[in-house]
Amino acid sequence: MSDDDLKPICDDHEFKGRRLANRLRNEVEAEVAEMVSKFGISPKLVTIIVGEDPGSQMYIRMKHKASNKAGILSEHYDLPETTTQDELLKLLHKLNEDKTVHGILVQLPLPKHIDEKTIIKAIEPLKDVDGFSPANVYRLFYGEEALSAATPHGIVTILDRIGWNDLSGKHAVIINRSNIVGKPLIMLLLNRNATVTICHSRTKDLSSFTRQADVLISAIGRRNTESDPFFITEDMVKEGSVVIDVATPNGDVDFDNVKQKALCVTPVPGGVGPMTIAMLLENVLAAYKVQIQD
Repeated sequence: MSDDDLKPICDDHEFKGRRLANRLRNEVEAEVAEMVSKFGISPKLVTIIVGEDPGSQMYIRMKHKASNKAGILSEHYDLPETTTQDELLKLLHKLNEDKTVHGILVQLPLPKHIDEKTIIKAIEPLKDVDGFSPANVYRLFYGEEALSAATPHGIVTILDRIGWNDLSGKHAVIINRSNIVGKPLIMLLLNRNATVTICHSRTKDLSSFTRQADVLISAIGRRNTESDPFFITEDMVKEGSVVIDVATPNGDVDFDNVKQKALCVTPVPGGVGPMTIAMLLENVLAAYKVQIQD
């Protein structure tokens, strides 16, 4: 155990995302080594990008680096923008049938000529490490969290690890209604007995909701530069609350001022981002364990 393992994950009201993510990655690495020793087969993640979006390329590099460090094999398909939907579906069918592949991740967004819903539905649910397939969304609805979306799962893992795993009597407010963040979060928070409110771009008097939040999760993501005004300021936050900022790259929350009032607040960068990668590794491991023991 290193000295860093003994340090708090919320230090001076600031959540240390890289600190917790490193611990979780180490846990995955240890379990992967144990499973490989037992079964003689390594878990494998395959990622796919269609087009040349720089942000997607960066995220994929980070995912592969983390996977390889944890003992997870990885392979990447870098497809041109002109790839057709049928060509992508044929590749997914091939990967679905390949028993050496345990996790499949299609990086979003896709080019406009490819229907995201069709592609997500085409991924074998047991290999859907993004947790977006209808089957995995259905399982989440009934309380199964094994393959749930990485960012929402990272958020509730933060709450779990700071001792807020039972949110009975707590009010959670989410500012986001996307399929990737807001909607999965509803179920994950309800599973922890929270009272959940969803806000979005058409919510009137947003601050009247945020000031009630024991847990405030903001994923607006419209601050284009660091000089733009913050969406969540100190006067919008309840004393002693937990504030989780999901917006990258510039954040939604006035971190320096909010952390004087909140019990714990996540920075951008270094907060939710590292947790998302750690949750992906946990999903790959969970998918591998189900398939290897089938």
